[in-house]
Amino acid sequence: MANAFVHVELNTTDVAKAKTFYGALFDWKLDDVDMGGGHTYTMIDVGGGTGGGMMTHPMGGPSMWLSYAHVDEIKVATEKARGLGATIFREPMEVMGAGWLSILIDPTGAMLGLWQPKAKT
Repeated sequence: MANAFVHVELNTTDVAKAKTFYGALFDWKLDDVDMGGGHTYTMIDVGGGTGGGMMTHPMGGPSMWLSYAHVDEIKVATEKARGLGATIFREPMEVMGAGWLSILIDPTGAMLGLWQPKAKT
């Protein structure tokens, strides 16, 4: 399968302000999901094409959008990226039973997420 962009995530310093802004700017459906531990993830349904989500920035940095590319095998792709000179910012981890992600910083300093969805049964 091609490594298409499959998810775009806003890591923000102010989720409420971001929801107000993007809710008014676009016709997106925003749905809050309880992640446990007092954390909420807002799913973004754009109505067609690649959707995404938004959450409070986990690293406390400035607000930023992060794109995720589809991979067939998260561990293999993460190790390949490391071998090509990437710094692995977040090692592969499972996400709420939906799949696995990792986050890398490429040799030019750009951040990219990798996503392996859970196989459909």
